[in-house]
Amino acid sequence: MFPTIRDYFKIGTYFEASAVPAAFAFASATGQLPAGWFADRFGPTPLIIIGTLGVAVAGVLVGISPNFIMLLVFLILMGLLSGGYHPAATPLISASVDPQIRGRALGLHLIGGNAAFFVSPIIAGAILGAFGEESGWRYSYLILAIPTVVFGLIFLVYLSRRGGSAHVKAVKQQIIVEKPPQPGYKRRLIAFLTMMVIGGGIGMSVLPFLTLYMTDILKASNATAGGLMSIVFSSGLWAGPLGGYISDKIGSVKVIIVTGILGGVLIYIFKLVTLGPTLYILLFFHGLVMAIRMPVTEVFIMTQAPAKHRSKIFGVYYSTMQYTGAIFAIPGGYFVERFGFDTMFTWAAVGVTAVAIITAFFIFDANDHYHAEADSAGGG
Repeated sequence: MFPTIRDYFKIGTYFEASAVPAAFAFASATGQLPAGWFADRFGPTPLIIIGTLGVAVAGVLVGISPNFIMLLVFLILMGLLSGGYHPAATPLISASVDPQIRGRALGLHLIGGNAAFFVSPIIAGAILGAFGEESGWRYSYLILAIPTVVFGLIFLVYLSRRGGSAHVKAVKQQIIVEKPPQPGYKRRLIAFLTMMVIGGGIGMSVLPFLTLYMTDILKASNATAGGLMSIVFSSGLWAGPLGGYISDKIGSVKVIIVTGILGGVLIYIFKLVTLGPTLYILLFFHGLVMAIRMPVTEVFIMTQAPAKHRSKIFGVYYSTMQYTGAIFAIPGGYFVERFGFDTMFTWAAVGVTAVAIITAFFIFDANDHYHAEADSAGGG
Protein backbone atom coordinates (compact mmCIF):
# COMPACT_ATOMS: atom_id res chain seq x y z
CA MET A 1 0.00 0.00 0.00
CA PHE A 2 3.05 2.27 0.21
CA PRO A 3 2.64 4.04 -3.18
CA THR A 4 -1.11 4.53 -2.66
CA ILE A 5 -0.62 5.93 0.85
CA ARG A 6 2.04 8.28 -0.50
CA ASP A 7 -0.33 9.55 -3.20
CA TYR A 8 -3.32 9.82 -0.84
CA PHE A 9 -1.49 12.01 1.68
CA LYS A 10 0.41 13.87 -1.05
CA ILE A 11 3.86 13.07 0.36
CA GLY A 12 6.27 15.10 -1.75
CA THR A 13 9.68 13.42 -1.42
CA TYR A 14 11.21 9.97 -0.93
CA PHE A 15 12.81 11.26 2.27
CA GLU A 16 9.40 12.15 3.71
CA ALA A 17 7.96 8.86 2.50
CA SER A 18 10.65 6.96 4.44
CA ALA A 19 8.84 8.01 7.65
CA VAL A 20 6.09 5.44 6.93
CA PRO A 21 8.20 2.24 7.23
CA ALA A 22 10.52 3.90 9.75
CA ALA A 23 7.67 4.66 12.18
CA PHE A 24 6.57 1.02 12.36
CA ALA A 25 10.12 -0.36 12.45
CA PHE A 26 11.32 1.93 15.25
CA ALA A 27 8.26 1.14 17.36
CA SER A 28 8.49 -2.61 16.76
CA ALA A 29 12.16 -2.54 17.73
CA THR A 30 11.35 -0.65 20.93
CA GLY A 31 8.62 -3.13 21.83
CA GLN A 32 10.85 -6.18 21.39
CA LEU A 33 13.51 -5.13 23.90
CA PRO A 34 11.35 -5.46 27.04
CA ALA A 35 9.38 -8.33 25.45
CA GLY A 36 12.34 -10.70 25.70
CA TRP A 37 12.76 -9.96 29.40
CA PHE A 38 9.03 -10.44 30.07
CA ALA A 39 8.99 -13.74 28.14
CA ASP A 40 11.90 -15.13 30.18
CA ARG A 41 10.25 -14.06 33.42
CA PHE A 42 6.51 -14.66 32.87
CA GLY A 43 6.30 -17.01 29.89
CA PRO A 44 5.37 -16.37 26.25
CA THR A 45 1.57 -16.50 26.39
CA PRO A 46 0.76 -12.85 27.24
CA LEU A 47 3.28 -11.54 24.71
CA ILE A 48 1.97 -13.69 21.85
CA ILE A 49 -1.65 -12.76 22.55
CA ILE A 50 -0.92 -9.04 22.85
CA GLY A 51 1.25 -9.20 19.75
CA THR A 52 -1.62 -10.66 17.71
CA LEU A 53 -4.70 -8.89 19.01
CA GLY A 54 -2.79 -5.62 19.37
CA VAL A 55 -1.85 -5.61 15.70
CA ALA A 56 -5.50 -6.15 14.76
CA VAL A 57 -6.69 -3.20 16.83
CA ALA A 58 -3.92 -0.96 15.52
CA GLY A 59 -4.70 -2.07 11.96
CA VAL A 60 -8.25 -0.77 12.34
CA LEU A 61 -6.90 2.55 13.62
CA VAL A 62 -4.49 2.81 10.69
CA GLY A 63 -7.41 2.21 8.34
CA ILE A 64 -9.38 5.13 9.76
CA SER A 65 -6.42 7.55 10.06
CA PRO A 66 -7.73 11.06 9.37
CA ASN A 67 -4.34 12.50 8.37
CA PHE A 68 -0.70 11.62 7.80
CA ILE A 69 0.40 12.40 11.38
CA MET A 70 -2.23 10.09 12.87
CA LEU A 71 -1.28 7.41 10.37
CA LEU A 72 2.28 7.53 11.75
CA VAL A 73 0.96 7.48 15.34
CA PHE A 74 -1.13 4.37 14.70
CA LEU A 75 1.75 2.67 12.85
CA ILE A 76 3.90 3.34 15.92
CA LEU A 77 1.20 1.77 18.11
CA MET A 78 1.05 -1.24 15.80
CA GLY A 79 4.82 -1.63 15.99
CA LEU A 80 4.91 -1.43 19.79
CA LEU A 81 2.17 -4.05 20.17
CA SER A 82 3.67 -6.40 17.59
CA GLY A 83 7.08 -6.40 19.29
CA GLY A 84 6.27 -9.11 21.79
CA TYR A 85 5.61 -11.94 19.38
CA HIS A 86 9.00 -13.12 18.11
CA PRO A 87 11.03 -12.99 21.35
CA ALA A 88 8.31 -15.14 22.95
CA ALA A 89 7.37 -17.53 20.14
CA THR A 90 10.83 -18.63 19.00
CA PRO A 91 12.09 -19.91 22.39
CA LEU A 92 8.68 -21.52 23.03
CA ILE A 93 8.93 -23.56 19.84
CA SER A 94 12.60 -24.40 20.39
CA ALA A 95 11.94 -25.66 23.93
CA SER A 96 9.10 -27.85 22.67
CA VAL A 97 11.06 -30.03 20.20
CA ASP A 98 14.16 -32.22 20.08
CA PRO A 99 17.32 -30.17 19.38
CA GLN A 100 18.10 -32.38 16.36
CA ILE A 101 15.00 -31.11 14.54
CA ARG A 102 14.98 -27.58 15.92
CA GLY A 103 15.80 -26.03 12.55
CA ARG A 104 12.92 -27.81 10.83
CA ALA A 105 10.50 -26.81 13.59
CA LEU A 106 11.48 -23.15 13.34
CA GLY A 107 11.27 -23.36 9.56
CA LEU A 108 7.77 -24.82 9.82
CA HIS A 109 6.80 -21.91 12.08
CA LEU A 110 7.93 -19.48 9.40
CA ILE A 111 5.42 -20.94 6.92
CA GLY A 112 2.70 -19.06 8.78
CA GLY A 113 4.41 -15.69 8.68
CA ASN A 114 5.56 -16.04 5.11
CA ALA A 115 2.14 -17.29 4.00
CA ALA A 116 0.69 -14.07 5.42
CA PHE A 117 3.29 -11.97 3.60
CA PHE A 118 2.52 -13.89 0.41
CA VAL A 119 -1.28 -13.77 0.63
CA SER A 120 -1.71 -10.29 2.13
CA PRO A 121 -0.34 -8.29 -0.85
CA ILE A 122 -2.64 -10.26 -3.16
CA ILE A 123 -5.67 -9.64 -0.95
CA ALA A 124 -4.72 -6.01 -0.38
CA GLY A 125 -4.22 -5.48 -4.10
CA ALA A 126 -7.63 -7.01 -4.84
CA ILE A 127 -9.28 -4.81 -2.20
CA LEU A 128 -7.51 -1.79 -3.66
CA GLY A 129 -8.85 -2.67 -7.10
CA ALA A 130 -12.36 -3.22 -5.77
CA PHE A 131 -12.64 0.00 -3.74
CA GLY A 132 -10.38 2.23 -5.84
CA GLU A 133 -7.04 3.83 -5.09
CA GLU A 134 -8.59 6.77 -3.27
CA SER A 135 -9.78 4.77 -0.26
CA GLY A 136 -8.90 1.15 -1.07
CA TRP A 137 -5.82 1.19 1.17
CA ARG A 138 -8.07 1.94 4.16
CA TYR A 139 -10.29 -1.07 3.47
CA SER A 140 -7.20 -3.25 3.07
CA TYR A 141 -6.19 -2.54 6.67
CA LEU A 142 -9.73 -2.82 8.00
CA ILE A 143 -10.60 -6.10 6.29
CA LEU A 144 -7.28 -7.80 7.08
CA ALA A 145 -7.75 -6.95 10.76
CA ILE A 146 -10.68 -9.40 10.92
CA PRO A 147 -8.75 -12.71 10.57
CA THR A 148 -6.06 -11.28 12.84
CA VAL A 149 -8.64 -10.89 15.62
CA VAL A 150 -9.90 -14.43 15.03
CA PHE A 151 -6.44 -15.98 15.35
CA GLY A 152 -5.65 -13.81 18.35
CA LEU A 153 -8.67 -15.25 20.14
CA ILE A 154 -7.66 -18.79 19.14
CA PHE A 155 -4.17 -18.22 20.59
CA LEU A 156 -5.72 -16.78 23.75
CA VAL A 157 -7.70 -19.97 24.39
CA TYR A 158 -5.04 -22.49 23.33
CA LEU A 159 -1.93 -20.93 24.86
CA SER A 160 -3.65 -20.06 28.11
CA ARG A 161 -4.28 -23.76 28.60
CA ARG A 162 -1.03 -25.21 27.29
CA GLY A 163 1.73 -22.75 26.44
CA GLY A 164 2.85 -20.41 29.17
CA SER A 165 3.59 -22.57 32.20
CA ALA A 166 5.04 -25.38 30.08
CA HIS A 167 7.56 -23.03 28.52
CA VAL A 168 8.66 -21.53 31.84
CA LYS A 169 9.18 -25.03 33.31
CA ALA A 170 11.08 -26.16 30.22
CA VAL A 171 13.44 -23.19 30.34
CA LYS A 172 14.08 -23.64 34.07
CA GLN A 173 14.87 -27.30 33.48
CA GLN A 174 17.25 -26.38 30.67
CA ILE A 175 19.07 -23.95 32.96
CA ILE A 176 19.56 -26.73 35.52
CA VAL A 177 20.83 -29.48 33.19
CA GLU A 178 22.36 -27.60 30.27
CA LYS A 179 26.12 -27.35 30.02
CA PRO A 180 27.74 -23.95 29.42
CA PRO A 181 27.60 -22.81 25.78
CA GLN A 182 30.40 -23.64 23.34
CA PRO A 183 33.60 -21.75 24.27
CA GLY A 184 33.83 -18.49 22.35
CA TYR A 185 30.06 -18.05 22.20
CA LYS A 186 30.24 -14.39 23.22
CA ARG A 187 32.56 -13.58 20.33
CA ARG A 188 30.33 -15.44 17.89
CA LEU A 189 27.14 -13.84 19.19
CA ILE A 190 28.63 -10.33 18.96
CA ALA A 191 29.88 -10.95 15.41
CA PHE A 192 26.60 -12.55 14.38
CA LEU A 193 24.53 -9.70 15.80
CA THR A 194 26.83 -7.27 13.98
CA MET A 195 26.22 -9.15 10.73
CA MET A 196 22.47 -9.27 11.17
CA VAL A 197 22.07 -5.78 12.61
CA ILE A 198 24.21 -3.88 10.11
CA GLY A 199 24.08 -6.17 7.08
CA GLY A 200 20.51 -7.28 7.74
CA GLY A 201 19.42 -3.73 8.51
CA ILE A 202 20.86 -2.44 5.25
CA GLY A 203 19.19 -5.25 3.33
CA MET A 204 15.82 -4.79 5.02
CA SER A 205 15.92 -1.04 4.34
CA VAL A 206 15.70 -1.82 0.61
CA LEU A 207 12.36 -3.66 0.89
CA PRO A 208 10.07 -0.65 1.56
CA PHE A 209 11.39 1.10 -1.57
CA LEU A 210 10.87 -1.79 -3.97
CA THR A 211 7.24 -0.87 -4.63
CA LEU A 212 8.24 2.75 -5.27
CA TYR A 213 11.01 1.56 -7.59
CA MET A 214 8.51 -0.54 -9.52
CA THR A 215 5.99 2.31 -9.86
CA ASP A 216 8.35 5.24 -10.44
CA ILE A 217 11.15 3.64 -12.47
CA LEU A 218 9.73 0.43 -13.94
CA LYS A 219 6.30 2.06 -14.51
CA ALA A 220 4.15 -0.57 -12.83
CA SER A 221 0.75 0.45 -11.49
CA ASN A 222 0.30 0.83 -7.72
CA ALA A 223 -1.82 -2.32 -7.51
CA THR A 224 0.65 -4.32 -9.62
CA ALA A 225 3.64 -3.21 -7.56
CA GLY A 226 1.90 -4.15 -4.32
CA GLY A 227 0.85 -7.53 -5.71
CA LEU A 228 4.36 -8.29 -7.00
CA MET A 229 5.70 -8.09 -3.45
CA SER A 230 3.90 -11.37 -2.81
CA ILE A 231 6.54 -13.02 -5.02
CA VAL A 232 9.21 -12.08 -2.48
CA PHE A 233 7.44 -14.05 0.22
CA SER A 234 6.08 -16.92 -1.88
CA SER A 235 9.19 -19.02 -1.33
CA GLY A 236 8.62 -18.76 2.41
CA LEU A 237 5.80 -21.28 2.03
CA TRP A 238 8.40 -24.01 1.57
CA ALA A 239 11.93 -22.53 1.80
CA GLY A 240 11.78 -21.89 5.55
CA PRO A 241 11.56 -25.59 6.41
CA LEU A 242 14.17 -26.26 3.71
CA GLY A 243 16.55 -23.80 5.37
CA GLY A 244 15.91 -25.42 8.74
CA TYR A 245 16.53 -28.89 7.27
CA ILE A 246 19.81 -27.81 5.66
CA SER A 247 20.86 -26.21 8.95
CA ASP A 248 20.13 -29.42 10.86
CA LYS A 249 22.32 -31.34 8.38
CA ILE A 250 25.33 -29.08 7.71
CA GLY A 251 25.18 -26.50 10.49
CA SER A 252 23.73 -23.03 10.67
CA VAL A 253 26.92 -21.02 10.21
CA LYS A 254 27.57 -22.19 6.63
CA VAL A 255 24.06 -21.26 5.57
CA ILE A 256 24.32 -17.86 7.29
CA ILE A 257 27.56 -16.94 5.51
CA VAL A 258 26.44 -18.06 2.04
CA THR A 259 23.01 -16.41 2.23
CA GLY A 260 24.58 -13.21 3.56
CA ILE A 261 26.81 -12.89 0.51
CA LEU A 262 24.01 -13.89 -1.88
CA GLY A 263 21.73 -11.27 -0.35
CA GLY A 264 24.14 -8.50 -1.31
CA VAL A 265 24.53 -9.80 -4.86
CA LEU A 266 20.77 -9.98 -5.40
CA ILE A 267 20.25 -6.41 -4.18
CA TYR A 268 22.74 -5.18 -6.79
CA ILE A 269 20.90 -6.99 -9.60
CA PHE A 270 17.72 -4.96 -8.97
CA LYS A 271 19.28 -2.06 -10.88
CA LEU A 272 19.69 -4.28 -13.96
CA VAL A 273 16.18 -5.70 -14.42
CA THR A 274 13.09 -4.50 -16.27
CA LEU A 275 9.40 -5.00 -15.53
CA GLY A 276 8.72 -8.56 -16.59
CA PRO A 277 10.16 -12.07 -16.11
CA THR A 278 13.62 -10.90 -15.00
CA LEU A 279 12.08 -8.87 -12.17
CA TYR A 280 9.78 -11.72 -11.15
CA ILE A 281 12.69 -14.17 -10.99
CA LEU A 282 14.81 -11.74 -8.99
CA LEU A 283 12.00 -11.09 -6.50
CA PHE A 284 11.57 -14.85 -6.09
CA PHE A 285 15.27 -15.48 -5.37
CA HIS A 286 15.44 -12.48 -3.05
CA GLY A 287 12.61 -13.98 -1.02
CA LEU A 288 14.16 -17.45 -1.24
CA VAL A 289 17.40 -16.30 0.38
CA MET A 290 15.48 -14.45 3.10
CA ALA A 291 13.26 -17.47 3.83
CA ILE A 292 16.15 -19.94 4.03
CA ARG A 293 18.13 -17.63 6.28
CA MET A 294 15.48 -16.83 8.90
CA PRO A 295 15.13 -20.18 10.74
CA VAL A 296 18.89 -20.71 10.47
CA THR A 297 19.67 -17.50 12.33
CA GLU A 298 17.24 -18.52 15.07
CA VAL A 299 18.96 -21.92 15.37
CA PHE A 300 22.33 -20.16 15.65
CA ILE A 301 21.15 -18.02 18.56
CA MET A 302 19.54 -21.00 20.32
CA THR A 303 22.79 -22.99 20.15
CA GLN A 304 25.10 -20.14 21.19
CA ALA A 305 23.08 -18.38 23.91
CA PRO A 306 22.68 -19.59 27.51
CA ALA A 307 19.17 -20.89 28.19
CA LYS A 308 18.34 -18.33 30.88
CA HIS A 309 19.04 -15.41 28.53
CA ARG A 310 17.66 -16.66 25.22
CA SER A 311 14.44 -14.66 25.07
CA LYS A 312 16.34 -11.52 26.03
CA ILE A 313 18.93 -12.16 23.32
CA PHE A 314 16.16 -12.81 20.80
CA GLY A 315 14.59 -9.54 21.90
CA VAL A 316 17.89 -7.71 21.30
CA TYR A 317 18.33 -9.47 17.95
CA TYR A 318 14.89 -8.65 16.56
CA SER A 319 14.91 -5.20 18.11
CA THR A 320 18.26 -4.05 16.77
CA MET A 321 17.52 -5.48 13.33
CA GLN A 322 14.33 -3.45 13.25
CA TYR A 323 16.13 -0.34 14.51
CA THR A 324 18.81 -0.52 11.86
CA GLY A 325 16.23 -1.28 9.16
CA ALA A 326 14.39 1.88 10.18
CA ILE A 327 17.58 3.91 10.53
CA PHE A 328 18.90 2.85 7.14
CA ALA A 329 15.50 3.45 5.52
CA ILE A 330 15.89 7.17 6.22
CA PRO A 331 19.27 7.63 4.48
CA GLY A 332 17.95 5.22 1.86
CA GLY A 333 15.20 7.71 1.11
CA TYR A 334 17.78 10.50 1.01
CA PHE A 335 19.99 8.49 -1.34
CA VAL A 336 17.08 7.82 -3.69
CA GLU A 337 16.06 11.47 -3.58
CA ARG A 338 19.52 12.80 -4.37
CA PHE A 339 21.33 10.07 -6.32
CA GLY A 340 18.60 7.73 -7.60
CA PHE A 341 17.68 4.12 -7.04
CA ASP A 342 20.80 2.78 -8.78
CA THR A 343 23.08 4.38 -6.20
CA MET A 344 20.95 3.15 -3.32
CA PHE A 345 21.01 -0.43 -4.65
CA THR A 346 24.78 -0.28 -5.23
CA TRP A 347 25.69 0.96 -1.76
CA ALA A 348 23.25 -1.42 -0.09
CA ALA A 349 24.70 -4.37 -2.01
CA VAL A 350 28.27 -3.42 -1.11
CA GLY A 351 27.37 -2.97 2.55
CA VAL A 352 25.53 -6.28 2.91
CA THR A 353 28.24 -8.28 1.12
CA ALA A 354 31.16 -6.66 2.97
CA VAL A 355 29.60 -7.18 6.40
CA ALA A 356 28.84 -10.85 5.59
CA ILE A 357 32.43 -11.57 4.52
CA ILE A 358 34.11 -9.76 7.43
CA THR A 359 31.96 -11.22 10.19
CA ALA A 360 32.25 -14.73 8.72
CA PHE A 361 35.79 -14.93 10.13
CA PHE A 362 34.41 -14.61 13.67
CA ILE A 363 31.59 -17.18 13.51
CA PHE A 364 32.90 -19.92 11.19
CA ASP A 365 33.73 -22.31 14.07
CA ALA A 366 30.20 -22.46 15.52
CA ASN A 367 28.94 -25.96 16.32
CA ASP A 368 25.18 -26.46 16.43
CA HIS A 369 25.55 -29.88 18.06
CA TYR A 370 28.02 -28.90 20.78
CA HIS A 371 25.83 -30.04 23.69
CA ALA A 372 25.04 -33.40 22.13
CA GLU A 373 28.73 -34.06 21.47
CA ALA A 374 29.67 -32.96 24.98
CA ASP A 375 27.10 -35.35 26.46
CA SER A 376 28.43 -38.18 24.31
CA ALA A 377 32.06 -37.50 25.22
CA GLY A 378 31.17 -37.44 28.91
CA GLY A 379 29.10 -40.61 28.74
CA GLY A 380 25.90 -38.64 29.43
